[in-house]
Amino acid sequence: MSPTLPSPTDGAADAGAVSAELARFIAASQWEDVPANVRHAACRALLNFFAVALSAARTPTIEAALRAYSRFSAGPQASLAGRAERVDMPTAAALNAMAANLYDFDDTHHPTIIHPTSPIAPALFALAEARPVSGRQLLHAFVLGVEAACRIGNAISPEHYARGWHITSTCGVFGSALAAGRCLGLDAAQNVHVIGAAAVQAGGLVETLGTAAKSISVGNAARNGLLSSFLVLEGFDGPARPLEGERGFLRVVSDAPRFTEITQGLGERWELLNNAYKPYPCGVVLNPVIDACLDLARDPAIADGGWRGIASIELLGHPLLRQRTDRPAISNGRQSQVCAQHAVAVSLVRGRAGLAEFSDEAAADPTLRALGSRVVFRYDADMSVDAVKVHVVFADGKTLQRDISAPRGSLARPLEDREIEQKLRQLNHDGGVNVDADRLIDAVWSLEHAADGSLPMRLATRP
Repeated sequence: MSPTLPSPTDGAADAGAVSAELARFIAASQWEDVPANVRHAACRALLNFFAVALSAARTPTIEAALRAYSRFSAGPQASLAGRAERVDMPTAAALNAMAANLYDFDDTHHPTIIHPTSPIAPALFALAEARPVSGRQLLHAFVLGVEAACRIGNAISPEHYARGWHITSTCGVFGSALAAGRCLGLDAAQNVHVIGAAAVQAGGLVETLGTAAKSISVGNAARNGLLSSFLVLEGFDGPARPLEGERGFLRVVSDAPRFTEITQGLGERWELLNNAYKPYPCGVVLNPVIDACLDLARDPAIADGGWRGIASIELLGHPLLRQRTDRPAISNGRQSQVCAQHAVAVSLVRGRAGLAEFSDEAAADPTLRALGSRVVFRYDADMSVDAVKVHVVFADGKTLQRDISAPRGSLARPLEDREIEQKLRQLNHDGGVNVDADRLIDAVWSLEHAADGSLPMRLATRP
């Protein structure tokens, strides 16, 4: 027996013209309407983007992706951060997006947990290398792309992610598509078609976290968004209501989308101001755990090998902490980035939480595996995802506890500009790239006044 399907017009009244209103806003926005603090936030996001892209540019995963994608590259149109090779625009967008997201060290929008810059900035820089785009145009398009991606995410969070959709990929494609369309000069009507083209290319699964497969959908979000804008430029059309239609994106991927989250306050509140930057290369829900454990590692009872006497480590936090990070049997560095057992152990034993602490070598360390096996989870649904209580019990009965209400890098305790700059310098070194980091930093901060929007990407390439 066939299921009863709703009429295509059911629910139209509560949805309004969401796609059309968002499309009009993207087309009509003026740079002068973007507040100074939002412009500054855009530069912070791009600094962080180059930091994380450089860190992963020469990893085996990106090497493998480059070999595969290069088979189909149409020509040397655009650059790859941290590398000397040039590829076509869509390939550059995909590979730079993969690199930026590879180590889970990219920015995080709250409350959706979208990493917006990874899929959006690469599409824009690839476009800017092939067509004239000023620094101001690129920054403006970036701000608008983030606005679109994160507002769409707001409308379907948290149930979208909970159902297994990788929200950075599924929503990021809308951001990259509309940002690229803005640089191509598409009008409001064309932007609706861009949204439709992006909607049919949205995809990504939470099941892929900790594997190279996750990078495919993040790369696709950048590549497919760019492709969407060029398809519409060449005359492709799409449905009138690609987001809010009865079988549109929002209703398909969420049970009860909140349409007003997309349109309410457009141009008055800006989602980039809800963007945070990670101090550690791991899933964002682990940040408070690492903060607590690094503090505990300095305690005389744990320092200098005292951790060997630990009998158990209890984590009390929001249910999402266990749902996303309870992975007791990891086998590589990528899996360690979303593993509480590893994050706890490596922070307590080594007193650090950088790239080396989430590597294949660290993940295979039997000492860390043994200590990680002593982690137990408890949860409190009323706790914030930014909070945790770490309770350590020693074999002799002694206990220690650290409570974190807001970790470093959260909206309540954001990284300062100088910390993001230092992150870029450090990851440039750690990634073995060693471009002129100070010159790149200066180019990003002054991008608004640059005649060529592609300048930062060109400075980020390896000679």
